Amino acid sequence: MTQTAADAPSLWAPAIRLRRKAMLQRIVMGAATALVFSPILGWRFSATWLAIYTLIQFLEAEVFAPVIHGKITEPKGWRGVYGDVVLILNAGFFGLMAVPLWIVGGAMGGVAASVLLSAGMINSVIMSAGSMRVFACTALPQLAIFALTPLFMAQMGASPSIVTAVSVAILSYTVFCLNTRRHLFRANRAETEALIEADRKRAEAEAAMASRSAFLAAVAHDLRTPISAILTGADELDRGAKPASARQQVALITDAGLMMKDLLDDLLDHARLDAGRMSVDNRDFDLRLLLSQTARLWAGPVRAKGLRLRMEGARTLPQMVRGDAMRLRQVLNNLISNAMKFTDQGAITLRLQSWPDEHGAHVLLINIEDTGPGMTSEQLRRLFTPFDQTAEGVAERYGGSGLGLAISRDLVELMGGRLTVRSAPGQGASFTLSLVLPRGAAIEAPPASLAPEARITITRALVQAAPPPRAPLPEAAPQSEPDAVSQAEIEATPAEQDPGGEAVLRILVVDDHAINRRAIQLILQSIDCEIAMAEDGLAALEACARAPFDVVFMDVRMPELDGRETTRRLRASGGINAAVPVIAVTADTAPEDIAACTAAGMNYFVSKPLTPGSLLGALSQVLNEAAVAAESAAA
Repeated sequence: MTQTAADAPSLWAPAIRLRRKAMLQRIVMGAATALVFSPILGWRFSATWLAIYTLIQFLEAEVFAPVIHGKITEPKGWRGVYGDVVLILNAGFFGLMAVPLWIVGGAMGGVAASVLLSAGMINSVIMSAGSMRVFACTALPQLAIFALTPLFMAQMGASPSIVTAVSVAILSYTVFCLNTRRHLFRANRAETEALIEADRKRAEAEAAMASRSAFLAAVAHDLRTPISAILTGADELDRGAKPASARQQVALITDAGLMMKDLLDDLLDHARLDAGRMSVDNRDFDLRLLLSQTARLWAGPVRAKGLRLRMEGARTLPQMVRGDAMRLRQVLNNLISNAMKFTDQGAITLRLQSWPDEHGAHVLLINIEDTGPGMTSEQLRRLFTPFDQTAEGVAERYGGSGLGLAISRDLVELMGGRLTVRSAPGQGASFTLSLVLPRGAAIEAPPASLAPEARITITRALVQAAPPPRAPLPEAAPQSEPDAVSQAEIEATPAEQDPGGEAVLRILVVDDHAINRRAIQLILQSIDCEIAMAEDGLAALEACARAPFDVVFMDVRMPELDGRETTRRLRASGGINAAVPVIAVTADTAPEDIAACTAAGMNYFVSKPLTPGSLLGALSQVLNEAAVAAESAAA
């Protein structure tokens, strides 16, 4: 493999940068050389030589400064010629030390000169990094001085046979240096090609990852709509189902919808973690409350399976800590769910430990132990491999995607902790979650969410606090099908009054998908409210300009004008709904997505797929906040 003209520029700049890195090494070697040969050449000569040699090093650094900073990659114009001259001067001046060694030191000085020149040439070959131009400017001047060795030997009376032998040795050494340079060139070229190929593959992988993430996000957004409809429809059927068989069928539909929701959430979390887009929050939260709520959540399902759920050591834990409560809860739910899935009898135990570290933070250990069948060493080895539970028929028997444990491990590591497991056949499994959580500050307890039966009372109080009476919402023309909505059209149910003659809560539902609008409408029909609908952001702004609302449910992803921009325009309008509470309805629940909703002026969010509990819980939250604000303003 020979160096072509196209290769020269690509090798020249790396060789110059390599020489710049070795500048201090050259100065140190020059000082050592001057010190060693000073008894032969004298201190004054050695000091002068070292001063000039050091000055040349700084001159080279100044000439090639643009190359070092990446401004120049090819030796063009006067700077290229000037750089060549400086390289020749640098190498030649080092090699010239051999001449006074021959003259002053005689034959023994000549031996020292030969060692000095051979070392300098090898260093020049290495520092050229395969660049023929740098090699010619640094190695050849020393080689020319080295070629004078036979002449010095002949002048000092060496026999012709010795002179001939030395000449052949110098020629052989020259060939060796050229071969070494060629090998370095090949190695550098192979490395460059490997780096280019690696960059190409990395770019392809990143593009594929981005494409897959975008695909999953789009599919997830679309899938959440029918899942919301399934869960909402099942809830409506459950209200009217009287026979036990009908309730069993409704429960089957609900369980299937929730399973689809969990699988979808796992797939999206796995995609975010794989793409490096997942982040963790860092807020104060009540650790004891989180663990208590988690235990209560699983108490019913565990008891229904005939198992026992125990928690030990809760009193030793700190109360307020700082971290990501949502992700910690997700990990605990995954681990408890996994333990319950593989345990047929016995108990699931949460053993809790905590102690302060040297920085005042809390070290937290949570062991989730089960009395299941345990695992073999081979099963433990691939336990955290995504989708691996499809092996050995695990998915067919227990269900799931095989992502829960992999996601849990990645989330724990993202929070700066570790998730480990111990198990043996017939001895159950013990998952250990270790985290270091900083101390948290005490925070005020949020307003307690209301039970459904109390929600009407808050609605009445909120409406009574509103000063002027308002015009009724515009009614849509009758339609043959309730889900058929024309462009920019507003749907509204007839204005309702409660038995006491008081105005009911007015809610605007904004979503580009008719199924989502109908799902929200079905859920809200369980409370005393008046519902208007808009199918896009522009229609929502028109509706808000005509009539006041108490709450707006705003879909985030919509064509033309998305929910965030719609909210920003609504806040900036100064109209009758400029301060109305806006609840974001979104499938994107990453912290950065929620932060973007908050920055746009949204007050709260509810994630898709929608469930009656999550939607009514969000409504209850904003109603509580609005009622408290109204009371404060009245006081």
